[in-house]
Amino acid sequence: MAPDRSRYRIEGNGGILLPMSMNDAARKMGRKIEVLRDLEPTVHAMQAEHETKRELWFPSELLAAPEGIDPDAHLKQLRERVAGIPDAARAALALNTLTEEGLPHFHRLLAVYLGDDSHWRNWNNLWTAEEDRHGTVLSEYMRDTNVVDQRKMEQLKFEYIKAGFNPEWDKDPYRVFVYTTLQERATQHSHANTGRVVEEYEPLLGSILAKIAMEEARHFTFYRKVFTEILKRDPSEALRSAAHVLPSIDMPGITIPGFKDFSDVIRRSGIYGPRDYMRIVQDQLAHWRIEALEGLDEWGRKAQERMLEVPGRLKRIADIMETRSRAKTFAFEVAFAREFVME
Repeated sequence: MAPDRSRYRIEGNGGILLPMSMNDAARKMGRKIEVLRDLEPTVHAMQAEHETKRELWFPSELLAAPEGIDPDAHLKQLRERVAGIPDAARAALALNTLTEEGLPHFHRLLAVYLGDDSHWRNWNNLWTAEEDRHGTVLSEYMRDTNVVDQRKMEQLKFEYIKAGFNPEWDKDPYRVFVYTTLQERATQHSHANTGRVVEEYEPLLGSILAKIAMEEARHFTFYRKVFTEILKRDPSEALRSAAHVLPSIDMPGITIPGFKDFSDVIRRSGIYGPRDYMRIVQDQLAHWRIEALEGLDEWGRKAQERMLEVPGRLKRIADIMETRSRAKTFAFEVAFAREFVME
């Protein structure tokens, strides 16, 4: 296992890693906390802007029968339409929903560094309230329409929440914002692309997923702006943190039973895969102007170099996966255990 470079210091031109003293580590963490405190007025203004541009919606509104339509007739029509949704799309829908329902993990991890005595708490609570509706509307839709096996869905959720989610990035507040930037963007893509697949069969579900994707895009914008501000204040340490996260991210649902097969189906469906993540990374490197950053210390320059190499590495991984991919049969209990083959 590679060493956690955040706990080491660099020595000489050879790039030798030596353990970082407790004083060094404490000083760096103290600096990061100072930067977050300095950002509070900016975050306050960003949150106010976010709320003025946001459309506040609720699951009951999206799931209600249209005016003048009998609710029972509406539900019957929905159940008839979802019958045509391919099982691969049902698996994608299940994974997307379960990922949203991992919200308690995220709230906990963010609260560790954002704390209860600053404006960061207000953002974390608002973000949690907005995200909570994503899992709720999808869960209620699936329960009402029987698009998946409801008991199996609830069992997966139980096992997922019980397993927890304890990534390495939660030990560093700067990493938190790099991760949330990437994860929110990835989630946006996954919801939007799943919506495009299912809308042919069930337009209401397509519109719900599109609305969730739009909100994920706004959250992505918020977190990306936060890290932009961190880069301005503490560029070398910000790059070290980003270089740790950027090569690959574990989605919150990684502890869901069968996650690997779920992810494989999503990749084969063209909904989300390594090449999508590569593009997300490329976009962030360009937006943050990583290549042009100057005034870095030696660690910062090395982190900069590593980050700029990541897209090439991700491309090679995507090429290998696509070259080696062969037709495979899948069956998910949550999708009624029906077998289907994907190229």
